[in-house]
Amino acid sequence: MAANQWLVEDFEAGDLALSSGGTLEAARLRYHRIGQLNAPKDNLILLPTYYGGAARGNYPWVGNGSPLDPRRYCIVIPSLLGAGESSSPSNTTGAQAGPGFPSVSLYDNVMLQKQLIEQVFDNASIALVMGWSMGGMQALQWGCLFPQQVRSVLATCCTARCYPHNRVFLEGVKAALTCDQAFEDGRYRAPPARGLRAFGRVYAGWAYSQAFFRRELWRELGFDSVDTLLAFWEQDHLGQDANDLLTALGTWQRGDISDNPVFRGDYQAALAAITMPARLMPGTTDLYFTEEDATADGRRMPGARVQPLQSDWGHIAGGAGREQISHNRILSEAEALLKEAAS
Repeated sequence: MAANQWLVEDFEAGDLALSSGGTLEAARLRYHRIGQLNAPKDNLILLPTYYGGAARGNYPWVGNGSPLDPRRYCIVIPSLLGAGESSSPSNTTGAQAGPGFPSVSLYDNVMLQKQLIEQVFDNASIALVMGWSMGGMQALQWGCLFPQQVRSVLATCCTARCYPHNRVFLEGVKAALTCDQAFEDGRYRAPPARGLRAFGRVYAGWAYSQAFFRRELWRELGFDSVDTLLAFWEQDHLGQDANDLLTALGTWQRGDISDNPVFRGDYQAALAAITMPARLMPGTTDLYFTEEDATADGRRMPGARVQPLQSDWGHIAGGAGREQISHNRILSEAEALLKEAAS
């Protein structure tokens, strides 16, 4: 495999037992990878995906002068269950298609990824697990479940569980989608376009901060007005499957790194298990994964330091390549963590 070539592959895991007690039939994990695993099997980096985002959305963190260098590291991007690439309502057949798709948790995602690492990458030591938003939640789940395997964690614009106000925000966007009569309780015969458009418009008001709009920072994204930005969000969500959006949203709403058979709801114990070097990088203007909540989580992780992203870009600041100053800061912390992991 060429060091600079992304490969897209599927890991067929068979039936996956879920933490809810159900089963995901014929579970499939799609992953993107670049670079080669070394002989000591200690140069693996995982970049779990974020809500609504395809694996390619994490590409800007890799290469082009980044410390995440595929000439040195084997970099794997596992795609979130339910989000359209791995097993999801939109690509599953039979009884689990569409609204019949089972509820999946952060734990379920990470345990499937763990199978991938064991069977395809010889259970390699993981130099860094790094993610934004739901990707960061998965990174923290990895850290508390497998502290002997994960050598460092970087989580941007996220918390270790979905806090109450975050859950309420998600109820709002969910209602905007499901109130469309064409949704038909998930059994739609054609995409519920009005609901998808409404979902995108409502979400746009939460993704950025008040200062982002006041300072007209949308101009830096190439938009000439707020209306054109909103039209972009509408169009983006028209391209997504409604049941996929709701499945991943449910994973987010129920997100809690202690909600699994290992920690049995003991949130403090799950946070305390993150003993490896870790960075939490909340956005100072993030409206739903707040700096206050992330800081409280970080204080309970023995290996963590909280390094806020001072940015008016809201939640978007933590994404790969979204806002250059924050992007550079994130990669600087990644470089520091990789050095710590190697020492």
